[in-house]
Amino acid sequence: MSALETTAAHAGSLFIGGDPVPGAAGRYPVIDPASEELVGEAPQASPEQAHEAAAAARAAWGSWSRTAPERRAELLGRIADLLITHNDELVGLVQAETGATARVAQTMQVPVAVDRFRRYAKEALDPVTVPLPPQPMPATPLAPGGLIGAVAVRQPVGVVACITPYNFPLVSLAGKVAPALAMGNTVVVKPAPQDPLQILRFAEIVAEAGVPPGVVNVVTGSAPSIGAALVDSPDVDMISFTGSTQVGQAIAAAAGRDMKRVLMELGGKGAAIVFDDADLDAAVGGIGSTWSFHSGQICTAPTRVLVQRGVRDALVDRLTAYAGVCRVGDPRAADTVVGPVISAAHRDRVEVMIEKGVAEGATLAVGGHRPASGTGFYVAPTLFTDVKPGMSIAREEFFAPVVVLMTFTDEDEAVELANDSPFGLSDYVWTADTGRGYRVARRLRSGSVGINTVQRNHETPFGGFKHSGVGRDCGTFAMHAYSELQSIVWSS
Repeated sequence: MSALETTAAHAGSLFIGGDPVPGAAGRYPVIDPASEELVGEAPQASPEQAHEAAAAARAAWGSWSRTAPERRAELLGRIADLLITHNDELVGLVQAETGATARVAQTMQVPVAVDRFRRYAKEALDPVTVPLPPQPMPATPLAPGGLIGAVAVRQPVGVVACITPYNFPLVSLAGKVAPALAMGNTVVVKPAPQDPLQILRFAEIVAEAGVPPGVVNVVTGSAPSIGAALVDSPDVDMISFTGSTQVGQAIAAAAGRDMKRVLMELGGKGAAIVFDDADLDAAVGGIGSTWSFHSGQICTAPTRVLVQRGVRDALVDRLTAYAGVCRVGDPRAADTVVGPVISAAHRDRVEVMIEKGVAEGATLAVGGHRPASGTGFYVAPTLFTDVKPGMSIAREEFFAPVVVLMTFTDEDEAVELANDSPFGLSDYVWTADTGRGYRVARRLRSGSVGINTVQRNHETPFGGFKHSGVGRDCGTFAMHAYSELQSIVWSS
């Protein structure tokens, strides 16, 4: 069965309490961003159904939180195995819904989701109790003295609302759902409205794996009221959100009213500092990932280049040449490097930002136009030079294949420019002096810093400073994020 045939067969239902449920508000279209054709229709949930999904997760939580870790690990492993079984079908859906190139869809979507479920299947077996040394305590009016023993225990938070982004739907879902389930939480997943069909298919895989009803629930919809209802639900204890800073701020304000836990990975405007002793070809390869990797729709992209004046022209020449070989086109073609952005609305927003950059006086060195492809939501690889720190294009996130370039004189100015941003998710330093690279990294107000690389280490804590988010996940840190610490003490 083809991906589109599968979509037609399975796109009609939400997943609440282990049962397929029609969307109370009908359906809405899901559009292929490369062809602008209909991929399928997704169910439009109502706010009441979002509350029902949270209530189902609450009802399942007591039993799931007491389920033996070995059983939770077994079920997470089954999900991983089934993701592999359905790999070709899911890859087809990923491409149809997101516009990801063949290379990204085949290597960075389903395989990474599989790795995450397997990784947290193992993590589910790790001890949750931290023994603490006994403390001799003097007698007080509160209690007799004595030797007081204690442990710290990681407990599940409860019901987690997992609100996922459109760029890596399955990967982001796995990064939230796998550690949450491993820790003993139950979840309600609300995917981005642009590409929900693969997540609905995932819900069926959960049922096929034998996960008990209500442990995983999925609601979809294009209306903001669905996510808002989840955040407001009295049955939700924690919100794990990946998306824009603006939406994250609204979620944080709503969650604060009930003191709900939040984990947020928000926007980025990554600074790439290039010193005059750097390997420029390596730097260009890293910076060029903004164009060559998922059309720049990645929050960690090095979109804000800060280059030392002595190598400014050489770097611009290399970046211009790199952009020229990034073929824009059908993401299903093997030689395509840059596919479409997610929607017409997003493409139009990016084009308005590009026009604003030109109006503010920046130089459009490469791109800035809409490729003459006829159909699809494409943005050509774009490079701005002569950018000033106060310009909108230097401060706002494009989330598209657009790079802006500024110059600096010395290390202090580079750090000042890099930190002059409302964001602080991922920055980068290119230099032959590794001592300087580490020194500069320590001065950057950023959750992650890569020295001479844009590669990730998935065991490191991931999250941002400032408007880039709250909290950390990935690796063991994700288990911490989806748990509460409880202290238990006793008289020895």
